[in-house]
Amino acid sequence: MLSTVAALVLPEVSPFEFGTICEVFGVDRTADGVPPFELRVCGPAAGEPVSTTVGMSVVPEYGLDGLRDADLVAVGATRLRTFPEPVLDALREAAAGGSTMLSVCSGAFVLGAAGLLDGRSCTTHWMNVDELRERHPLAQVDPDVLFVDDGDLITSAGTAAGIDACLHLVRRELGSAVVNLIARRMVVPPQRDGGQRQFVEQPVPQCSSDGLAPVLDWVIDHLEVEHTVSDLARRARMSDRSFARRFVAETGTTPHRWLTLQRVLRAQRLLEDTDLGIDDVAERSGFGSGALLRHHFRKVVGVAPADYRRTFTLRAAVAGH
Repeated sequence: MLSTVAALVLPEVSPFEFGTICEVFGVDRTADGVPPFELRVCGPAAGEPVSTTVGMSVVPEYGLDGLRDADLVAVGATRLRTFPEPVLDALREAAAGGSTMLSVCSGAFVLGAAGLLDGRSCTTHWMNVDELRERHPLAQVDPDVLFVDDGDLITSAGTAAGIDACLHLVRRELGSAVVNLIARRMVVPPQRDGGQRQFVEQPVPQCSSDGLAPVLDWVIDHLEVEHTVSDLARRARMSDRSFARRFVAETGTTPHRWLTLQRVLRAQRLLEDTDLGIDDVAERSGFGSGALLRHHFRKVVGVAPADYRRTFTLRAAVAGH
């Protein structure tokens, strides 16, 4: 059963990520039919304020002893990367005692410092993925997902993905009916589609060569046209083999992959900024058919074009306003 939850807060804790844990497990919804949770807010020392990232403090009611015997230990996000040994010992003890461990966003660094990510599948905010891999090379970091369920270890991506992870755990332990009740009260979907890859700005390989740059600029202006390596090589006044070799040396990727990424980026802008149908978006971005667009878009972005549009059209409209 999932009834006792210990939320660990450490200095420079992020209030929103900590709040996702409190919102799911700290609100009494027994009148709606949700089983009761005992939420213990724990810090390095009971009653001592813990600084946050926004100029206020959190005063935990419990010290590290509050982690003991908890069904779930949930670690909020923090900007710190080194942690007191008593904190790490308490986490190791809780894990060894059978507690499920959950981290939100950069809370994964706390679990990593305790050695709890070694050999385990996990994730964190996409901006921190490389750092997590560097600090904890034995961890198996998945950069694309909203959360990873690795049994007694659940890690989430950034910010709102903590909601997804917490609700997933409720579903896993208490069933769909309970998670639907909580999600309805929170006014959030009980389960989101896709992963965090859809929120990541796609890095575009840059070309510094004076010989290739004009060709690639021309291609970007004419993505709706069919392009072959031979056509591009001719425009660059090179042989096919020399062009392909030079292209990889300059951009770090192949002409085909570069062109596909450019077309996906064009499709993203069209989906955000226009109400064109999928087939028209495919035509204007150079994919030719909706089926081909869907195939490459999902492969690069991680979700279908229609799902991407639903997520980002409103955001783009608000930003433009």
